[in-house]
Amino acid sequence: MANELKEGDPAPEFQAVAVGGKYGAGREVSLRDLRGQSVVLYFYPKDDTPGCTSQACGLRDAWSDFESHAEIFGVSIDSPASHQKFIDKFKLPFPLLADTDRKLVEAYGVWVEKSMYGKKYMGAERSTFVIGADGRIARIFRKVKSEEHVDLLKNALAS
Repeated sequence: MANELKEGDPAPEFQAVAVGGKYGAGREVSLRDLRGQSVVLYFYPKDDTPGCTSQACGLRDAWSDFESHAEIFGVSIDSPASHQKFIDKFKLPFPLLADTDRKLVEAYGVWVEKSMYGKKYMGAERSTFVIGADGRIARIFRKVKSEEHVDLLKNALAS
């Protein structure tokens, strides 16, 4: 396994299909394209599940607090079609990145072993990375609780 990312490290480059927001039905975006502005990547396990829906709707409801401070992307291994359904169902104003090949979750170290009801499996850890305009990781929040996500981000982007 690669070294765990730390605040101050260069953010791993990525290229993925973004769905929603200004990206519409989907188009490629890379970290390189976003250089010069703050970027938030929030990784979540799965579209349209209770915790992930709560987290996404929290951001939606506080969107006016965020939209001028950073480019925000939700990231999961779901397909662009799944993302579009999730966006449409909950009227999400921000784009979601489709990481179907798991390159982002692996590069950011959030593809981890999980356990539920005694069964072990691999999945995305709910984590958020705030990337500065210089392309370096400014803040990392691991094992985020859905209900605390908005406040964590407000504090990180205000500083």
